Amino acid sequence: MIARPNYIEQLKPFINKPQIKIITGIRRSGKSTVLQLLKNEILANGIKEEHVITINFESFAFAEILKAKELYNYIKERINTPDKYYLLLDEIQEVDGWEKAVNSFTVDYNVDVYLTGSNSHLLSSELATHLAGRYVEIPIYTLSYREFLDFRKSYLSKDRDRGNFFIEYLRRGGFPVIHTSNYTEESAYKVIYDIYSSVILRDTVQRYNIRDIELLERVIKYAFDNIGNTFSGKNVADYFKSQQRRVDVNTVYNYLNALEGAFILYRVPRYNIRGKEILKTQEKFYVSDVSIIYATMGYRDRIISGILENIVFLELKRRGYNVFIGKLENTEIDFVAEKQGNKIYVQVAYKLENNQTVEREFGNLLSIDDQYPKYVVTMDEFWKDSIEGVVHMYIADFLLKKNW
Repeated sequence: MIARPNYIEQLKPFINKPQIKIITGIRRSGKSTVLQLLKNEILANGIKEEHVITINFESFAFAEILKAKELYNYIKERINTPDKYYLLLDEIQEVDGWEKAVNSFTVDYNVDVYLTGSNSHLLSSELATHLAGRYVEIPIYTLSYREFLDFRKSYLSKDRDRGNFFIEYLRRGGFPVIHTSNYTEESAYKVIYDIYSSVILRDTVQRYNIRDIELLERVIKYAFDNIGNTFSGKNVADYFKSQQRRVDVNTVYNYLNALEGAFILYRVPRYNIRGKEILKTQEKFYVSDVSIIYATMGYRDRIISGILENIVFLELKRRGYNVFIGKLENTEIDFVAEKQGNKIYVQVAYKLENNQTVEREFGNLLSIDDQYPKYVVTMDEFWKDSIEGVVHMYIADFLLKKNW
C-alpha cells in the first residue's frame, strides 16, 4: 500500500478534534486506502485496535446494518468503555438515514468520526440539517503526476527515466488500480470503463432517479467533447435541438448537477478579474480523471488542449486552490487560482507553435496588472523562455514543482 501523505497531512490536524471528518471523491480514487492509512496513523499513536471500529458498507459482511438504527445498535454493542473510540465508516451513503446515526454517535458517545462518501451532495443536503458547522471535508482525487511516479517506482519497472512517463500519465490517467499492475492500454480502459459504469449506475442514475439514461449519456458525451470550452445548459439544449431532439434546459442542468454530485464532472465558474466578481454564465466543466474520456470515447487528439487543461485543473484542486476561469475584457485566462490570500494565473496550451500562439498565451497574462505568479504551461519540453516575468514551463515540470 502506497502512502498518500498529502491527504494524511490534511487529516492529522483534525485527529481527536470534535469535527466529523468527511473524505469525498469519485469511486476508486483511493478513499478506502486513505482511511486505512489513517487507521495506521491512529494505531501508531498508541490507540488500542479494538477502539478503532472500521466498516466498509460496500462489503456484504455489513449488509445487515444498512439502516440508521441497525448501524447505531452495531456500534453501541462495540463501545464497552468510556474511552475514546474511532469510527471509520467507508461509503457511508449506502446507509439509509446515516446522518441521524452519525449525529447520535457524537451526542451519546466519546467518539472521533471519519466518513467516506462517493457523492458531493452529502455535504449540501443531508449533513446541512443534522451536522451543520460540525464537519470538515477532505476531498480525494485520483493520482497526481507525482503520486503516479511513486506508484510506478513501487509497483512496476524502474529502468526508465522519470521524464518519459508523462505521456503514459496523459493516456492512462490517475485511477490508482491501473498503476498497481502492468495493464495493457486496452485492459486499463476496460477497468476504467467499469468504474465509470458503476459510478453512472449507482451514484447518478439510482441516486437521482434518472429515467432517460440515453439522454444522460448524450449530455455526458457533449461535456466530454467540450472539455476546455465554456458552455451552459442552454448550449447543450440548443445542440440537441439542432439534432432534432427537444430537451428542457432544466433537465440538462439537473443531469449536469447529478454528474457533479457523483464526481464525474467539476464545474468551474468564470471570474471577472477587473470587477472581482463571479459570473453566472458560460462555465467550464472538467472530468474527474481524463482516462474516463478515453475509456468511453477513445483517444481524441483534437481535444488535447482541453485534456491538458483538465490535468492542470485537477492539480490546482489537489493543492487546495479555489479555481476559476478568468475573464479580462475580451480575453480569457484559463485559470485564476486562489488560496489563503495568494493567487496564481495559468495559461495552458498544447504547443507554442508560432508567434501568434506565443503572443496570445503570454499576452493574456501580461495584460493582468498585478504581481502574482503567472505561468504558461505547454507540452514544449525544450522551449523554456519566460517573457516579462511570465514563466513558461513544460507541463510535467509544472506538475512536479513543489511551490508555484
